[in-house]
Amino acid sequence: MGGEHAGRFGGRIALVTGAGSGIGAAVARRLAAQGAEVFAADIDGPAAEAVAKELPRAHPLTVDVGESAEVDRACDEVVRRHGRLDVVVHAAGVDDPMAKEWIAEALGADRPPEVTGRLGDEAWRRVMRVNLDGTFHVLRAALRVMAPRRSGAVVTVGSSSAFDTQAGYPHYAASKAGVHALSQSVAKEAIAFGVRVNTVAPGPTETGMAARTPAALRHGFADPRVRPYATPEEIAHIALFLASDEAANLVGAVLLANGGRFTV
Repeated sequence: MGGEHAGRFGGRIALVTGAGSGIGAAVARRLAAQGAEVFAADIDGPAAEAVAKELPRAHPLTVDVGESAEVDRACDEVVRRHGRLDVVVHAAGVDDPMAKEWIAEALGADRPPEVTGRLGDEAWRRVMRVNLDGTFHVLRAALRVMAPRRSGAVVTVGSSSAFDTQAGYPHYAASKAGVHALSQSVAKEAIAFGVRVNTVAPGPTETGMAARTPAALRHGFADPRVRPYATPEEIAHIALFLASDEAANLVGAVLLANGGRFTV
């Protein structure tokens, strides 16, 4: 292929959630650079617009992945414009800055963190609603579009926290473990319809979320024996590999990208 559709994703239609910043923005940029037409979705509409303006053949969408109707509308918009959806990378997610502060305070005082007993229903539901419910909404909407065409690739973003669970961070760990299991179950169903689903599970990565991490916690993640915090671009490269034809035989994979902090 040549011309405007040259590249590994030349001529393909892609939807990226969480595209306004961090890993999602890096994915949107790399997909566009490799030929895709990108729909950049984020709950922060102006951030999505700013990223889309940088890219050729890109369109911003304001989407709260925790609201299933908004996810459905986004996929409907892509299909209305192009009749298909080839690639979805679901990078939208949230952390809990308050729980991180409680953990950091405990570290500073050299005592175990006490979070679970203080964790309110609202904090639990916020993390689960976006991270786990949002992943279900995106997977379901993507399959509804892709399965009838017997083609497509979906990449979800999990976390190394699902394996090396952080004391005092139960809701985040549970949400991301749920993302892994959900993605793998859907992957085994979807491949019968020609759709591949895989997951990248980053370790510490230099995103806006990481920038809000208290210094004591950041110091705890730093280890001279392993690679430093990943860049969003490094994680984006893995996501693009999973979405590409080069990963044709990868189905239900969870690729741990934590710089050597631990293995599973």
